[in-house]
Amino acid sequence: MNDSIVSLVDKYHLIAAFAVVGLTMYIAYWLSRHLTAGRLHGSAIAIIIGLALAYVGGVSTGGSKGLSDVTLFSGLGLMGGGMLRDLAIIATAYGVRFQEIKKAGLRGVIALFLGVLVSFVAGAAVAIGFGYTDPVDITTIAAGAVTYIVGPVTGATLGASSEVIALSIAAGLVKSILTMIATPLTARLIGLDNPRSAMIFGGLIGTTSGVAAGLAATDARLVPYGAMTATFYTGLGILLAPTVLFLAVRAIF
Repeated sequence: MNDSIVSLVDKYHLIAAFAVVGLTMYIAYWLSRHLTAGRLHGSAIAIIIGLALAYVGGVSTGGSKGLSDVTLFSGLGLMGGGMLRDLAIIATAYGVRFQEIKKAGLRGVIALFLGVLVSFVAGAAVAIGFGYTDPVDITTIAAGAVTYIVGPVTGATLGASSEVIALSIAAGLVKSILTMIATPLTARLIGLDNPRSAMIFGGLIGTTSGVAAGLAATDARLVPYGAMTATFYTGLGILLAPTVLFLAVRAIF
């Protein structure tokens, strides 16, 4: 039976990739529910597992594409490639109505732009502090500080190395986890107790999984409001990071 499963996986690589990702997500959300009581979102745990598997795959094969360097899991290279990634981003964008952002008013719009800019500048400062001087590398890592989606999209657009893209994902993951943990602890101090403040909060922080999990631990009724502006934040970051912000970094360096 084991031989039959291996033969099937070896024949249908893309289907095997979906099975691996599905199993990873199931394990991640199980761990989130039973070990952290939902305080650490399943998506964050899934990313940690994915990074660990990519490291194991790269080390065991000596390759540069993570687990997809293993023949049985080569379908992950297609599944995680630009085609399906861009499809997922576009699908997310189509799921949001621009008119909804008006509910947060001018404050919500300002929060979106300010949130992206502050996160990008902070990420750029860290990248420079660690000795990066190439504008592409600085922009990619800074974009990762915006969110772990904006980072790899920006890196792929600008032609950054896989190592720098991995750093951008790690930066976004750290931000997401910190948001999940800190939101319920600081909600009362920052007045995060109504839909309007939740929308502004989502626009400032931007990491959708972190905002959603943090608000769920604070007040589940606020999740849709924060997640909505956080989704806009991701789209805005994808639009600005590889264009306007990259040009600004290149002008400086």
